Amino acid sequence: MLGMMLNDMECKEFGYVLRKELDEMLFDLSDQRLDHEMRQSISKRYQTIFQMYARVAPPKELSKYVRDKRQGGER
Repeated sequence: MLGMMLNDMECKEFGYVLRKELDEMLFDLSDQRLDHEMRQSISKRYQTIFQMYARVAPPKELSKYVRDKRQGGER
């Protein structure tokens, strides 16, 4: 396990970068042209990035990025 110490400004920037990455992956997952394997790979990466974001995001912001597993994880 690795640890990082971030000041408030760095923490906000880290959250911003993670949010943009989550948005991009949600956009990619909505693209019906991608095959199942590619979508599955993006979905696994999304879970990892989401867990990272959950450490710095307030619950209200975090709820915007929760995916529904009953519908294949799609929004």
